Amino acid sequence: MSTPAPIQMVDLKTQYQAIRSEVEDAIRQVLDSNQYINGSAVQSFSRHLGAYLQANKVIPCGNGTDALQIALMALDLQPGDEVITAPFTFIATAEVISLLGLKPVFADVDPHYFNLDPADVARKITGRTKVIMPVHLYGQTAPMEPLLDLAKQHGLTVVEDNAQAIGADFTYQDGRTAKAGMIGDIGCTSFYPSKNLGAYGDAGAVFTQDEILGEKINTIANHGSKVRYYHDVVGVNSRLDSIQAAILDIKLKHLDEYIARRQAAAAAYDRGLAGIPQVTVPARAPWSTHVFHQYTLKVTEGRDGLKEALQAAGIPSMIYYPVPLHLQPAYAGYGYRKGQFPISEQLADQVISLPMHTELAPDQIDHICATIRQYYHV
Repeated sequence: MSTPAPIQMVDLKTQYQAIRSEVEDAIRQVLDSNQYINGSAVQSFSRHLGAYLQANKVIPCGNGTDALQIALMALDLQPGDEVITAPFTFIATAEVISLLGLKPVFADVDPHYFNLDPADVARKITGRTKVIMPVHLYGQTAPMEPLLDLAKQHGLTVVEDNAQAIGADFTYQDGRTAKAGMIGDIGCTSFYPSKNLGAYGDAGAVFTQDEILGEKINTIANHGSKVRYYHDVVGVNSRLDSIQAAILDIKLKHLDEYIARRQAAAAAYDRGLAGIPQVTVPARAPWSTHVFHQYTLKVTEGRDGLKEALQAAGIPSMIYYPVPLHLQPAYAGYGYRKGQFPISEQLADQVISLPMHTELAPDQIDHICATIRQYYHV
């Protein structure tokens, strides 16, 4: 078997080469317009993303972390109010809670789909709970219907961290569907370059069906101002620049194609890794499509050795995430301790993500799978 081309964890260069002329034309139009902040390119992208998501209001912003913070700022929460989220995720989700003087309350995740466990969320609700913030980890949604039921029962707001699952379709039990990020009250996303819909720099967005809430979010993102130099609330400066918007507008046209390629790569991985007792391929939730921001294995034996074997074979891999948030030094002051969230802790010791992007070639996937099979002597 011939040696495959060098394998990247994320191959943005080859993806760019396929759309280079479209991107360069879009950037040139921005440069010709001289509208670098909140220009027509931003308005165009907002409209197109709103149509894709079926959102009444899309508010582009500077990055995904800002999106989460602005969403919480729009809810008029008070210091000490509690926000329930998962400890098995990137720190930004909990970070914004802490930065606003709110209390992050963690609920464990489910061992199959890696997303919030509604039963544990129910146990964590108190009189100070105001928000449930599920993270749609790795590319498929959390089990939203039971979370929405809890929110309705207790008068809570649901803010979706959709940084990893844009384009995923959620199906309600009655057959209705909604895009990830459009299931709760507010959706937030990141357009970090490695995301499924990625800019060529930092970028993010907030979206909602609630027109009034959307206007408030938009005001907060623009220095608390609706009219220039007149400020209704204390806000932030978080705007999507026109060049990034123009790039995202081009890539949005290709998003469903990109998702299909990721799903095809995931299916090839599934076939190539079948029958390895120590390896569990990603489970697909029955309520959500999976857009495979990451292709993440659970490995019950030799995870660190496998990572070394992959590296020796020229194959990158990543562990998302090696330390759950409740065990991070930054959260030591909240009194969490080891053993409180056993599923998150177990996953941190078991998960490993393989290369996943739109440009993976069949021979590259074959090489990766063969290396893993060889490591486990299967």
